[in-house]
Amino acid sequence: MIKFDYLHLVLYSSSMTKKSKPSNRDIVIRIATGLFLEKGYPMTSMDEIVAASKVSKTNIYYHFKSKEELLSAIVTQMIDRYEQVIAEIAGQSQLAVAERLRRFASLLADQGPDSLGGCPFLTLYVQTNRESRFVREEISHFFHNQIATIERLLHEGIARGEFSSELPVSQIAVMIVSMIEGGLFLQHTQQDETLLPRVLHALAFLLK
Repeated sequence: MIKFDYLHLVLYSSSMTKKSKPSNRDIVIRIATGLFLEKGYPMTSMDEIVAASKVSKTNIYYHFKSKEELLSAIVTQMIDRYEQVIAEIAGQSQLAVAERLRRFASLLADQGPDSLGGCPFLTLYVQTNRESRFVREEISHFFHNQIATIERLLHEGIARGEFSSELPVSQIAVMIVSMIEGGLFLQHTQQDETLLPRVLHALAFLLK
């Protein structure tokens, strides 16, 4: 299985790969991401982020006017990193569609076992209130895009003769994302690391 870690994607953003040393903004995003996902967004104070990051509060507030603005930056960066990798996987036309779907599922499945809810996006979504409209809309749009990408891959698989022409594309795309996200949650609550690999194996079987 190809290994993609959500913190790796956040850490190695384009702004950091151009420098030998991360900026204070990069450090704050990295530290706050870990705290929000492992401890919880509502339970993490800006003072804790200051202490853990060793970046002054004045400097943090120079980059982020509020904790919610910091969360928005984290979500945007996480989504950008994932969507770049997803686009690379989907565009590998030399691979069978089934293999690209397997890699796609592996990417979504490997989203950080320390997140409170299993999936970092769902963890952050459920911890924000209805006033955090931008964050919720960004996460909703992220999942909408993932379903659309899977639909395009399924259509390509049908055209290439890999899948049956009778495959209910829209329903299967939603089912794939739902099974992965549900599997992440169950794996986290049951503390069973074999659960999600079994889900992925079942998905591969269903697509044959």
